[in-house]
Amino acid sequence: MAVIDTNRSYTFSNYSELRIDPIDLAEYFSYSIRRTTLQLPQYQGSINRLETLTADINDILPRLVTMNEQAKREMLIAPIVRTVVQIADALVRIEYPVNVSNQLQGNLDYLLSIANLSQLLVIEAKRDDLDYGFTQLIAELIALDLWERSPKVEQQPQLVGAITTGQIWQFAVLDREAKHLEQGLDSYVLPRDIETLLRILVQSLARQAAQ
Repeated sequence: MAVIDTNRSYTFSNYSELRIDPIDLAEYFSYSIRRTTLQLPQYQGSINRLETLTADINDILPRLVTMNEQAKREMLIAPIVRTVVQIADALVRIEYPVNVSNQLQGNLDYLLSIANLSQLLVIEAKRDDLDYGFTQLIAELIALDLWERSPKVEQQPQLVGAITTGQIWQFAVLDREAKHLEQGLDSYVLPRDIETLLRILVQSLARQAAQ
């Protein structure tokens, strides 16, 4: 039986809602995948406002009585994204529509880029289900790989995606030439790992990371 109905249209969010295994979805689109520990490069420059941002996260976490998706985006995710785009001098598109096909379409929560859609990084915010949230993230990375507006493979050989519950962050990396995805086993937890997380996100947008 096919993983998805070839006669039906799907959005990115459908894949997490349908609880499709990430391996099955990747193979359906002719990509390989494995779960592994990722050795992600880290930005080595200075990070402005790190102490202030850490203090803000420490302060707000015990005060978040309603941990719905909108609250987590505003209170936990948005400050991280804002810091990353400031350091990397990047652009951020929120709820950005991407349409590759009837089976690869939908809105990306956060699409970060250097200049105008050069050196891309996608961040997907999920409620609390990282397992099937990864299925959605993988669909988004595959879509970006095939998207006509993405940088060419030689300009950006890898696409990096992050998924977060707000407090917990994980990563996936797509090797575009090999059509191979690596789903990271590592978790970065706020506020403990905030500096490491920021350095990974910034470096994922740095031009030299694609060389």
